[in-house]
Amino acid sequence: MKSTFKKLLIVIIGGFISISIPSCDSSKTVSNKSLARFVSIKGQKFIDPKGRDLILHGINVVNKDPETNYLGHVGPEDFAKFKAWGFNVVRLGIIWDGLEHEPGIYNEEYLKGIDEMIQWAADNGIYVFLDMHQDLYSVEFSDGAPKWATITDDQPHQTGEIWSDSYLISPAVQTAFDNFWKNTTAPDGIGIQDHYTNLWKHIAERYANNSTVVGFDIMNEPFMGSGANNIMPLLLEGYARILVEKTGQAPPSAEELMYMWSAERLKVLETLSEKEVYKNMIDAIYEVNAEFEKGPLTAFFQKSRDAIREVNNNHIIFTEHSYFTNMGVTGALGEIVDEDGKKDPLVAYAAHGYDLVVDTEALALGSNDRVELIFERIAETGKRLDIPVLIGEWGALHGKSPDLVPVAGFLMSEFNKHGFSDTFWAYGKFLNDASFLSVLQKPYPVATSGNLKAYNYDFDQGEFTCEWIEKSNLPAPTVIYIPNVENLNKDDLVISPEAESIIIENIENSGAGYIKIPTTGKAVQRSIKFRINKDVGQVISFVN
Repeated sequence: MKSTFKKLLIVIIGGFISISIPSCDSSKTVSNKSLARFVSIKGQKFIDPKGRDLILHGINVVNKDPETNYLGHVGPEDFAKFKAWGFNVVRLGIIWDGLEHEPGIYNEEYLKGIDEMIQWAADNGIYVFLDMHQDLYSVEFSDGAPKWATITDDQPHQTGEIWSDSYLISPAVQTAFDNFWKNTTAPDGIGIQDHYTNLWKHIAERYANNSTVVGFDIMNEPFMGSGANNIMPLLLEGYARILVEKTGQAPPSAEELMYMWSAERLKVLETLSEKEVYKNMIDAIYEVNAEFEKGPLTAFFQKSRDAIREVNNNHIIFTEHSYFTNMGVTGALGEIVDEDGKKDPLVAYAAHGYDLVVDTEALALGSNDRVELIFERIAETGKRLDIPVLIGEWGALHGKSPDLVPVAGFLMSEFNKHGFSDTFWAYGKFLNDASFLSVLQKPYPVATSGNLKAYNYDFDQGEFTCEWIEKSNLPAPTVIYIPNVENLNKDDLVISPEAESIIIENIENSGAGYIKIPTTGKAVQRSIKFRINKDVGQVISFVN
């Protein structure tokens, strides 16, 4: 045993560690003096109520089924699993159709169901941010807006090989979005976008004093509408240029390009596997995408922010880029400001990032180059706006194939590198026995008493490193999640400067736990290194 470790007092304790367990008070009273109870923001960092740098790492929980009133898909036992797996946040989907099935009438029973899930999160020390979810805009086509708010001007709906193809080929979906951005009036004479922002105001007031709730993700994957008809020709032109450069042959016709894109998708993806090649293609759509993000989308987020701030100054507004920015187009969102034109201090960027293989059978055949570009550009937007980045959706790795393990591992390494928070996209309960679950159960600094500089976990070697600048005025300890306490190799655990004592604390009914490192009371650079024994296995068993 190394000498640095001999000086540490290791205490194994059952139960959950004190990491500022959030409160679930659903009072509608707004209190500007209660910010110390809430997650806040400083620069590009989330800050917990004790002033520590906070990494949010978790999962999406969304029920899209109207037959169940969008409820009943999870229970308290699932949130206990999330805690054991190291998740400290849930992106909780809420559906406009469930909330406002009739214009201006809010569904209290559905909201009570949301209240219950938020309480389960609070019981397990897990934060929540609410995601107004939509796919293809409406329940008419998938999920999201109620029928009364789906104004298609009698345009036809079309579907493709993949569900998301309808964004590009369905006039009904595109027109419904066009009418939303134009704020076309609903049957009651109020604009449908006005209805949407009024709904957010109602939700924000309901949870104004609830510190379990981190904030509000205003719209899932906003789509520009019929303007998207300009996107595909530009992408195909960009791909034609790439083919000409690679082959020296004449460019293919538009019909040939469409055939390649639809019938030979894997071959196309292989051509686009190099970062510079891929960048040259997707940059062709920047101007069209940026016009939407700078204009209607930023204005919509500003309008939603203004409605929410009338009743709630405690919670974070999570903005998202457009649907097309998911694939690595440079983002162009504008700044969200307060009444004086200054940046709202509680705005974060809930970016989504997916490789082109998402929702196909080729999930394990993605390109690390493309993935690296996607998250580099997301990081650029976060830096430009000087706001924290939380990857609200990533992965969608549906399956048990061991080939998905390195895919998930590379994605996690990108988040570590950029300092992103994240919520994995999981639809349904397939994650319980997923092959890559052990990758999601990564060691990470949940709360850092000071300025977190960098951290990394080498999944293959089981090696964790973390560096931070400790602040002298923060008495709360630095807390690091450990996937399996028994697998922690204590001989390789080194803390600098040495600590008089640390606590290793178990999470109830699981093999997981936390390292709790007391502060020195000084402004000093600190680091920790340890190793997780890989031969024992890392997946955490959970006992109900």
